[in-house]
Amino acid sequence: MKERIKNIVEINDNKASKFFAIFIQILILISIVTFTLETTPDLEPKTRFILYLIEVFCVVIFTVEYILRIYVSDKKLKFIFSFYGLIDLFAILPFYLSFGVDLRSLRALRLLRLLRVFKLVRYNRALNHFTNAIKSAKEEILLFLFITLILIYFSAVGIYYFENEAQPEHFASILDSLWWAIVTLTTVGYGDVYPITAGGKIFTFFILLIGLGIVAIPTGIISSALTKSVDHNETKE
Repeated sequence: MKERIKNIVEINDNKASKFFAIFIQILILISIVTFTLETTPDLEPKTRFILYLIEVFCVVIFTVEYILRIYVSDKKLKFIFSFYGLIDLFAILPFYLSFGVDLRSLRALRLLRLLRVFKLVRYNRALNHFTNAIKSAKEEILLFLFITLILIYFSAVGIYYFENEAQPEHFASILDSLWWAIVTLTTVGYGDVYPITAGGKIFTFFILLIGLGIVAIPTGIISSALTKSVDHNETKE
């Protein structure tokens, strides 16, 4: 019995497993839709009650799924404290914590229901490829993020020295200049803060060029890792 349940609950190539995965995905989407609709003001009590019944049904199924996954797991504690195990738990926990309780502070826990979106990752092959790509390129990504933080800081320092005297209200300190550095390096450029001195404009020109590289480099890293992940899985199959 345990082996049969395991073949259904965990992702396998049999029909029962695929049907179960699709069923759970549909329930996740339904629960997200009901969560969204619940925030609509002036809902009729009847509509709100129907949404509540749908939520109860989804939570019951997710709870059964969570218990079954623990039951069939060879290393139960490892599963409980794993990424997917915690996501499965947090997806149902807010319902039970707020059930029958009128404490306003606990309502914030209902935001954890949005974590059900992450449950889709378990069943989506393309997302699994993306996850594997991120893992394989994590060192390059971390190095890139570290370099980006350094560039943001140096950009804030540079624009502070160029624009502080001309615009003390916008560039009063290096901390104030960090906002300009972030939106400029990411090429967002909201336009609320911009240089007016000749030196500041020239400096901004070079920062914008660097910003284009900051946008392009991680795309190339992840694309390369994603291609390798797909090729590796196709070779295994």
